[in-house]
Amino acid sequence: MHGHFGRFASVACAWLGSTWAFLCAGLVVVVWIASGPFLHFSQAWVQVITIGTGLATFLMVFLILNTQSRDARAINLKLNEVIRANDKAHNQMIDIEKLSDLELDEMQATYEQIKASWTKRQKQLPEEPPKQ
Repeated sequence: MHGHFGRFASVACAWLGSTWAFLCAGLVVVVWIASGPFLHFSQAWVQVITIGTGLATFLMVFLILNTQSRDARAINLKLNEVIRANDKAHNQMIDIEKLSDLELDEMQATYEQIKASWTKRQKQLPEEPPKQ
């Protein structure tokens, strides 16, 4: 069942994020606005767009979350493979997205120290003369 929903979510997000879907949604709004004078801008007229947009938003949240979760997972797996294949990379970086916020904060502080050290060394290097 998860595979079917994943495929549906991918196709739905691809279509619903297209120019055609945007134009269709815009057309629905234009038709709704144009129908206002004929329906005397009634409460029912307002509720149609309110309920329609509410339902569409509610359902789109789940489609977008599913698609983003799968994309993030795929990117993390690709990065894990790059780390694993690179001899100079630190294998401890594999699956760090599963660490706690505290552990991630500690790792970030370590890399900020490395960057600060690199910046300090760069400032100490003599400037190269401009190439002609």
